[in-house]
Amino acid sequence: MEEFICSVEFLRGPSALVARVSSEAGGIREYRGATAGSVIDQVINDLQEEFESAPTA
Repeated sequence: MEEFICSVEFLRGPSALVARVSSEAGGIREYRGATAGSVIDQVINDLQEEFESAPTA
């Protein structure tokens, strides 16, 4: 059975790359950075912390 974990959107703004992350545990949050690598690192770190602290089923 599949279960919704999170949704991640990457958008290009006029001066920065934007990532919007949505999950049931963390809600909706947004990350901005000048480079794709910096934004992706922020998203990875946040999701890793969220999933590691989530209770297991």
